[in-house]
Amino acid sequence: MQVQGKVVVVTGGANGIGKALAEAFHCEGAAKVVVADLDMATAEQVAASIGGAAFRTDVGNEADIRHLIEDTETRFGPIDLFCSNAGIGGGFDPLSVNAGGTSDEPWMKSWAINVMAHVYAARHLVPRMKVRGGGYFLNTVSAAGLLSQVGSAAYSTTKHAAVGFAENLAISHRAHGIKVSILCPQGVDTNMLRGLPQGPQSADGNLAPEQVALSALDGLAHEQFLILPHPQVAGYMRAKLDNYDRWIGGMAKIQAKLREAAGQ
Repeated sequence: MQVQGKVVVVTGGANGIGKALAEAFHCEGAAKVVVADLDMATAEQVAASIGGAAFRTDVGNEADIRHLIEDTETRFGPIDLFCSNAGIGGGFDPLSVNAGGTSDEPWMKSWAINVMAHVYAARHLVPRMKVRGGGYFLNTVSAAGLLSQVGSAAYSTTKHAAVGFAENLAISHRAHGIKVSILCPQGVDTNMLRGLPQGPQSADGNLAPEQVALSALDGLAHEQFLILPHPQVAGYMRAKLDNYDRWIGGMAKIQAKLREAAGQ
């Protein structure tokens, strides 16, 4: 997919990867970039800098997603590319005292934002895209959705679910001309990462959001389902599938090192 001349929506577009995506799409000549975020003030700043538009959107609320889609298409025309980028960490317990010990609230919030936001976007855009013969979804997930995230069962689980939904979306609607890509980086220099203790997600270096956005542009140009800004992740995936037990053992060693470093 070439972004030039397209109408693009980016959720979580006020900061981090979302902001970098919005700016990259503008540089590629998008007809209009819509920046959707809960942080309306910052979303407006980003939109103003690229000649775009800003919408206050809670992606965990289906009504907000529906209004975002309807208002965008009323004002700017059919959405060609919907970037479901917003996400949350879901609470981290680096020592993993109890993988199931976190209260329900962060689990439900993670499920709403990391999974259902993708579902809501598809629920309200797929019928429109089918009528006009196609469209594109770019869902920001994480390498944690392919591998795991030491210290956060909620994050890892919901990101795995996001991968599963994107796969089904791509399978179900390829015949309708609807294409799907998932963006799965490891560590990225964003506010979310800066709030975490050093962990395996940064083992291969933390990329700048702008680097991730360039990877996304390349992946979209080649219409790849899986976009890996950290190419090392492909090797980790192969190792995981080649010997699942050995892979879990290796991840458990990483967990043990974190406990040891904390004196636990």
